[in-house]
Amino acid sequence: MIFDTLANADHHAHLHPLFPAAFAFLRDTDLKALAPGRYPIQGEALFAIVEAANGRSRAEAKLECHRKYIDIQLVLDGLDEMGWKPLGDCRQPVADYNAEKDIRFFLDTPASWIATPPGAFCLFFPEDAHAPLVSTGAIRKVILKIAAG
Repeated sequence: MIFDTLANADHHAHLHPLFPAAFAFLRDTDLKALAPGRYPIQGEALFAIVEAANGRSRAEAKLECHRKYIDIQLVLDGLDEMGWKPLGDCRQPVADYNAEKDIRFFLDTPASWIATPPGAFCLFFPEDAHAPLVSTGAIRKVILKIAAG
């Protein structure tokens, strides 16, 4: 898991072949002009999802993980307090992994919470369970899905 600002994104570009294109999209696109929805960048290997949602409480948020994709979750408006826990420490799955949706949920409590303001992002790898959209207000964010490998 990485927590940083878009201004420092190039420090992480070497970690994956698609990260340079992902960070270029985040820097070069008028993200606030995009309506909620899915936006292709490089087919199924790299795409963006723009979300606008009301936040939920820590108790309502469930940890989730993905096997096929790495997430870069950049907050545009609001404050997203994202929960995090190493996937290897998660012991309470809600159900089996859903391959079609590339997701599995857990009832475990996050090990830490990351208050993510506008302009900051959390980067979650497949070994990171995360609980996004925790806030007392509305959140607008873009999530880049990057094929893990």
